[in-house]
Amino acid sequence: MPRPHPLPRPALATSLVGSYPQPDWLIDRAALRERLPPRVRARELWRVDPRYLQEAQDDATVLAVRDQERAGLDVVTDGEIRRESYSNRFATALEGVDVDDPGTILSRAGTPASVPRVVGPIRRTQPIQVRDVAFVCAHTSRPVKITMPGPFTMSQQTQDDFYGDERALALAYADAAREEIADLFAAGADVVQLDEPWLESRPEAAQRLAVETLDRALADAPGTTCVHVCFGYPQFVAGRPPGYRSLDLLAATPVDQVSIEAAQPGLDPASLDALAAKTVVLGVLALDTDEVETPGAVARRLGTALERIPAGRLVAAPDCGMKYLPRDVAYAKLEALVAGAELVR
Repeated sequence: MPRPHPLPRPALATSLVGSYPQPDWLIDRAALRERLPPRVRARELWRVDPRYLQEAQDDATVLAVRDQERAGLDVVTDGEIRRESYSNRFATALEGVDVDDPGTILSRAGTPASVPRVVGPIRRTQPIQVRDVAFVCAHTSRPVKITMPGPFTMSQQTQDDFYGDERALALAYADAAREEIADLFAAGADVVQLDEPWLESRPEAAQRLAVETLDRALADAPGTTCVHVCFGYPQFVAGRPPGYRSLDLLAATPVDQVSIEAAQPGLDPASLDALAAKTVVLGVLALDTDEVETPGAVARRLGTALERIPAGRLVAAPDCGMKYLPRDVAYAKLEALVAGAELVR
């Protein structure tokens, strides 16, 4: 049965950035918190027999969607329930990478990390997340956002043993991303978000490659697109820089929305001026603490942003990394997010 056409989003809409806590019966959350987000597959984290894993992930995804609806979010995601990290589900499904004999790079935290090793042309041979988005669309009438890793970040999270050219590698990932984006919209997505946190951790490479790579990935996208940038999960990356270095780059791309975290770093509202032509998905929930914000605190953070961004171009969201919170804390924070946005409305 076709999904009803999503209702129009209100001014100052609310949404997840992407992830939501997975149930303890599905994944070993303690082990997940103790290691850097995996870039290769980490199937040992799942608690469910592989024969029943997809069914279990389906059930957990429905729970995540229901929590978002119950909290009152205007735009819902799949909670990234099927993923061990934000990037590895997509990046390890591409042709041309060897995940059984991985390579090594330095992580954002400066420690060695196992990554896919590029051994041939990067190609997307089949849809990767189309079932994910179609499943969510079948279980909600609200607008749906699906997230996937961005091409620049994927190119930085690999050991290149084939191209020998950073631009050729990044553009190959961009081509794969563009093909997936088209299929995600065809499957019912209302928003497709590219996660590009490494625009901040590799600023020199970003200056060389980001605009061209994103232009290529987003070319002819048939729906609303978003790019998310952040400073890394707080439990793995210590400290926050004083501001973003990539916002001017994103302003020069065709992306419709830019998602940034602002609560944890205490972002200077003047940073938003660089995104004057974009919709801003603003993180107003700090995820480096289990303390639940009051609606008033959320409203104050949004009010400061509204001095520079009109309500029709502002989406209220958490900072990134909600999957690492206790489930009850995450849900309570979503309720505060919705209540704070309603106060401002």
